[in-house]
Amino acid sequence: SAIYGGGGMYNSSSNPTLTNCTFTENAAHYYGAGMYTYWYSSPTLIGCTFTDNSVVEDGGGMLNEAYSTPTLTNCTFTGNGADQDGGGMFNVQSSPTLSNCTFTDNYADLGGGMYNTQGSSPTLSDCTFTINSARNGGGIASYDSSLTLTNCTFTDNYADLGGGMFNK
Repeated sequence: SAIYGGGGMYNSSSNPTLTNCTFTENAAHYYGAGMYTYWYSSPTLIGCTFTDNSVVEDGGGMLNEAYSTPTLTNCTFTGNGADQDGGGMFNVQSSPTLSNCTFTDNYADLGGGMYNTQGSSPTLSDCTFTINSARNGGGIASYDSSLTLTNCTFTDNYADLGGGMFNK
């Protein structure tokens, strides 16, 4: 676990490639219990899993911040939680690209599966959001962000506002 962020892995101005890696039961107080990606980092993740990671503030599974542009292919986010925002993934001023990724049973106050803010521009293709929960945006919550989604599926997500998706 980590006090500040990156309980499983912390990236700053770096571009690692990870294949078939697992991040399970990591914890952090502030940011990114499973992985915290910061300051122009562009990691490539293929077939990685984020399971049961938890954070007191933001980004249970993964948090991407400060112009980071991670690429995720065939990754899964299951059972991750944030007491505040972004149970599965939290993006702030970042633009991740996700392909064939699944978000299942993640939870947060805002954005159970994914939370986007401050000009983030995620691009998702063939991704699924199932049984995620939050107060707003069970699957995805976005504030001041632009999303591009292609062939994505939202099923059985729950929220007071925007079960599948909440945009403001």
